Amino acid sequence: MSNNKKVLMIIPSTVVARGLESVFADLGEFEVEGILSDVSRSSEARLRNVDADVVLVDPTVFDYASRGSGRNYLSEFTDAAVVAFETMPCSEEVRKQYDEVISLYDEPVTVIRKMRSALKTRQEAPKSEGEELSAREKEILVCVAKGMLNKEIADCFNISIYTVITHRKNISRKTGIKTVAGLTVYALLNNLIDISAVE
Repeated sequence: MSNNKKVLMIIPSTVVARGLESVFADLGEFEVEGILSDVSRSSEARLRNVDADVVLVDPTVFDYASRGSGRNYLSEFTDAAVVAFETMPCSEEVRKQYDEVISLYDEPVTVIRKMRSALKTRQEAPKSEGEELSAREKEILVCVAKGMLNKEIADCFNISIYTVITHRKNISRKTGIKTVAGLTVYALLNNLIDISAVE
């Protein structure tokens, strides 16, 4: 079994996506788990169930009005590191929301270095699987298992979306589970929710 880190790419250009896939195959360390061409409703199911370590996204998949919140949108589906792949120049505000930014003109070794950097940034908190979830984390987990989005959870508990994201990161760190599907199974197995509560 490969120890390579898994990458989900959201790249509208098949040529660019295949080129990146070739770079990852040639240099090792990263392997492509899947390729999406957009962030449509049909892509959301794939995003929810992907077990990627890194999401590599071209910010142009988001329309101009929502480009500044693209990273927040992706955090609804995954706790993976999110790297922007710039095919067109983005504003500094858009760039700073991502864990790292790769340019279309970066050399392959630079791409790999930046992917490593993004992973390191996301993995700063030490893993402590088996650590007990707090009461609030269990409440957040139940909401996630019921399919609620971060904004809906934030509104429900009258907390900020960033607090919800922090709770979700802590839940993933403590349980060792990254996907929504996996967290739902965890909640069911630990009697936090009933099967009828899951949509």
